Amino acid sequence: MTVKAMKASEVAKKVVNNQPLFILDVRNGDAFADWKIEGGNIQYINTPYFDLLDGVEEVVSELPTDRDILVVCAKEGSSVMVAEMLSEEGVDVAYLEGGMKAWSEHLEPVKVGELQGGGELYQFVRLGKGCLSYMAISEGEAAIIDATRMANIFLDFAQEKGATIKHVFDTHLHADHISGGRAIAAATGASYYLPPKDAEEVVFDYTALENGLEVAIGSSKIEIEALYSPGHTIGSTSFIVDQQYLMTGDILFIDSIGRPDLAGLADDWVGDLRESLYTRYQKLADELIVLPAHFMIIEELNEDGSVAKKLGDLFKENHGLNIADEQEFRDMVTLNLPPQPNAYQDIRKTNMGKITPDEEVQREMEIGPNRCAVR
Repeated sequence: MTVKAMKASEVAKKVVNNQPLFILDVRNGDAFADWKIEGGNIQYINTPYFDLLDGVEEVVSELPTDRDILVVCAKEGSSVMVAEMLSEEGVDVAYLEGGMKAWSEHLEPVKVGELQGGGELYQFVRLGKGCLSYMAISEGEAAIIDATRMANIFLDFAQEKGATIKHVFDTHLHADHISGGRAIAAATGASYYLPPKDAEEVVFDYTALENGLEVAIGSSKIEIEALYSPGHTIGSTSFIVDQQYLMTGDILFIDSIGRPDLAGLADDWVGDLRESLYTRYQKLADELIVLPAHFMIIEELNEDGSVAKKLGDLFKENHGLNIADEQEFRDMVTLNLPPQPNAYQDIRKTNMGKITPDEEVQREMEIGPNRCAVR
């Protein structure tokens, strides 16, 4: 049997299209329990690599014959060795090229809709990390919101679409992933926007992203309007794009709401979080389509692979938007917090420009699931 490599992009297509896949994850049990490839039609077993050094005969009996089999490890090497051993036993198997590191960095572009007067809006789904980025394109001009550090993906996509990147925004100072905003702006000459209340410690120049700011994209005047919505951070800012889409950053997700503690100020910011969700957002149109900066669970993906839902539906269905008692709300978002993101303090410092880790260190800093939400 031939051992073949399966790219992260191929795995992403299987996840988005709900195709069957069986994964043999050979990382240690704690790493597997913390973070794995998820999908509605994925089956797993976790058998650490070191348990297979003497042979794979026992695990062969646990593998199916009716679906593709993928061996996964952290960086690729161990999965190649296990896949070769399985192949020698007559099993048709693939390994994940680049391992979980490659899975963490893959972005899947999904078109979420047309813009009035011409133009398109794309969502970049980072399935392995739960991050969501956006590109609005109109008449040869583009704006990017909440870009990940894989800047070349956005640069290449804009070039493919024949668009010049004019504006780059971060809805807030991110703590769970490294922003690609500054790098994209430096490469294109675009303006880079950051909320000033989140930028008090940054060591670079930026354009202030303030409440009410409107930026037009293309001659069709696709407006991106800033809406101050603190709570996840004190500077968190949402966007209303084309009067159709509400980009909520890390304040509101499809199945959860944002956590207020990643700067160590949960008790101070929980009131801001509630006001943003229960007052500012309540005044907005129910028909706005919510486009968050993260998703927490794979069930938040729609059939086309996008993560989006009408604001009115979320006010009916999202538990975090339906807690009438203020103290109960406060307790939920301060006493029910998930583990903090991996290396989040260093990620914040990187996004402030205070430290500049090399590429491999940045990869290590980001390893792990999205932990921006409480639910």
